[in-house]
Amino acid sequence: VDNIIRIGSAGAMTDKLHLRDIVAGMSAYTNSNYGASFGFNGHLAPCCSYELLTKAVEAGKALGQPIVPGPIFSSDCFYEQGCDKTSSSLLAKLGVLCVEMEAAALYLNAARLGKNALTICTISDNPFTGEELDAEARQNTFTQMMEIALEIS
Repeated sequence: VDNIIRIGSAGAMTDKLHLRDIVAGMSAYTNSNYGASFGFNGHLAPCCSYELLTKAVEAGKALGQPIVPGPIFSSDCFYEQGCDKTSSSLLAKLGVLCVEMEAAALYLNAARLGKNALTICTISDNPFTGEELDAEARQNTFTQMMEIALEIS
């Protein structure tokens, strides 16, 4: 495997994103301590493969589905439940687009192995506005990010 592409849902961290918008994670801030397993003791924001990101943006254009590239937040806590919520508002001020749970670890694993990785997420909800899609809508309507991933794999 040379290209690892994660698709999934994410919660918006900005009012500039709407339900069903597609985001490509350029980098993944994290509150995880997973980087310590690589010998890194501190905060980090691992990055995606520029090659895959470029291909995804182009595939999105070709399919008539624009992609919003930018930083994302991989959290160990589902919407910071049980965690300090301050980090979400600070990250939002820094331009972080959405929150999910896997990209940072994926990007670290890919970097260690010399592989390409990209996370493509569809916005399923916005905890700041209260908008959300139900489980059936997420299951049956998030096909565009899958089409983009298949185009670049």
